[in-house]
Amino acid sequence: MLKRLRWQLTLIYLMAAVGLVSLLGGGSYLLLRLYSMRTTDLAMQYKIAVEFRKFSVPLPPELVKAEQIWLDNTARMSPGSIAVATAPNIAASNSEDEHGEGESSQHEMDESREDAFDGSVSAIFANAYTANGIRINFPGSAPVPIIKNEAAITNALQNGYDWRTIRLEDGTRVRLLTYRTSGSEAPPVIQVGRLLTDEDRLFNQYLTGLFILGGIVSMLMGVISWWMSGRSLGPAQKAWDQQQVFISNASHELRTPLTLIRATADYGSRDQSDPGRKDFFADIIKECDYMGHLVDDLLILSRLDTHRLKLERDVVLLPELLSEIERQITKLAQERGVNLSLDNPHGQIWGDPIHLRQVLLILLDNALRFTPRGGVIHIDAHPQGKMVQINVADSGSGIPPEHVPHVFERFYQVNPANDESRSNGLGLSIAKALIEAQGGKINLESWLGKGTRVTLSLPNAAV
Repeated sequence: MLKRLRWQLTLIYLMAAVGLVSLLGGGSYLLLRLYSMRTTDLAMQYKIAVEFRKFSVPLPPELVKAEQIWLDNTARMSPGSIAVATAPNIAASNSEDEHGEGESSQHEMDESREDAFDGSVSAIFANAYTANGIRINFPGSAPVPIIKNEAAITNALQNGYDWRTIRLEDGTRVRLLTYRTSGSEAPPVIQVGRLLTDEDRLFNQYLTGLFILGGIVSMLMGVISWWMSGRSLGPAQKAWDQQQVFISNASHELRTPLTLIRATADYGSRDQSDPGRKDFFADIIKECDYMGHLVDDLLILSRLDTHRLKLERDVVLLPELLSEIERQITKLAQERGVNLSLDNPHGQIWGDPIHLRQVLLILLDNALRFTPRGGVIHIDAHPQGKMVQINVADSGSGIPPEHVPHVFERFYQVNPANDESRSNGLGLSIAKALIEAQGGKINLESWLGKGTRVTLSLPNAAV
């Protein structure tokens, strides 16, 4: 039993470790993705701002802000390289151009900007288009990828600008920023873009590394979790094993004296000279029988808990087994004024006939004890797919709803004060353990004042 608990604890520890690794790894992946996208977008805004200035087109406010952020960030990394490439210097150069010196200053600033380009900016290409979507070649520009997106151009002409990420026929992702311009010398539409091939490859490698590292960490945490759960449950497992050994040994040791006491009492009860003495010995025999049943039940549970109960599984023909049980129980049922009904059972199961018979006798004994005179106990069996269902239903007093979830617990009794047969509360727990040991399931339904139905589901031998 504790081994199952150990597996559960190991699974909990492992799930917690996997969750933590997934949270850290997935969080870092998403943060890096977000940082990369924001950096790429900022570089593209800076690039298109440079293109705007080449054609002396006024910058929209968002491009002015993006340009300043980019230059500030670059200045912090290399403060001496772009000291002149600031927005005030650019404004001053435009003022000087009105006095005839703007051309040389503009050239110096362009060179300063080119010096400020890092890998992010240099990987960005620029294209220009007419209002009809016809590409315009930049004079003297190096060849660039021609990636035309009509939707981006149309949206930029309508709304001023357009952001989007597209996917080419070969699966390559491309980030595009398209702006509408103004001015006679500027092209109507300027579009900058960046191929995301290298970025995707880098993040795929990073994600693969996370999976590999996460798998290694999870395996290591699985081993550590198994060891930790074993350490935690070690003392409890030892105590449990000792308890099962004690119960098993005590059950064996109690059998002999109980047998001797019962035999002696039975011999003494044969003396007919003293009627009171006979009743005395009858009480002893009754107590010995009760203790004998209790010892047998404890021994079965001990063997089930330690997986030492031998099951001789075979094909069991239910019509034969149930008919035999009906013949045995009918006389007892008639003495109690209860009608026992067997409804043409059919089917065959794969199980242990001896222990299945024991389970059915437990269920019928419970039904007889709680079914009043004039009541009915109904038994039926029928195949249900890969399983065969056996139903034992009675018209007895039923079980209150609050007790139903606990009826399979050991020593649990619904109303022991009214149980004249002195049940030890182990019958249903033994039945449940024996059915589950044969690969089946047991279910109990009860309706207060109407009766109880117990359903056994066992493997169908015909499938």
